[in-house]
Amino acid sequence: MNYKNKQLLSRILFLGLFALIIVGIFWMGRSLPTAQDGVSVEATAADFLPTGNGKAVLVEFSDFQCPACRAYYPLVAELRKEFSANLTVVYKNFPLKNIHKNAELASRAGEAAKLQGKFNEIEEILFAKQDEWANSGQALSLFRSYAEDLGLDMERFALDIDSSSVKDKVNADYQEGISLGVSGTPTFFLNGKKITNPRSYDEFKSIIEQSIK
Repeated sequence: MNYKNKQLLSRILFLGLFALIIVGIFWMGRSLPTAQDGVSVEATAADFLPTGNGKAVLVEFSDFQCPACRAYYPLVAELRKEFSANLTVVYKNFPLKNIHKNAELASRAGEAAKLQGKFNEIEEILFAKQDEWANSGQALSLFRSYAEDLGLDMERFALDIDSSSVKDKVNADYQEGISLGVSGTPTFFLNGKKITNPRSYDEFKSIIEQSIK
């Protein structure tokens, strides 16, 4: 098989996996209470709202152990890159602790890395290596190894990941999501308004473009 055919096959497999995950989200949504599309955030939640004309804020309630969040990660990362001058992406922790045993610890790892300016980097690693740590009994050791690979101050990381301030931040994000009717991940708010999860990158891109006109 030549290189072009391998690329085509890889793309087809990715799109197929993404479609299956989207279908899974739909069926899960039928059995869970969900916030209505279009629900608006109070203006006091400043991090949900743009700072000026031609700007947009995309808030994502996400769970690092969620397969659907992993599927959406490349789309959100590409949007962040393509619309870097006009789009702010805000990650909110919504660990589904009842079904994902290492999700809360992963959220704390993300917040600990954020305190050293490396959130985007550890976000990429946590999603890329989700299968490695998701059901592991050694998740903390794995998170420490990821942090070390990123060149973080390991003494500080070890303190932060178990600190009350980081735990409070994760819990505050989660409670904020609950107050907004979030019940599953990922859930997106664009400029303070909940949107239906887009089915493709082009659909997502179109929604962002309309919001920054």
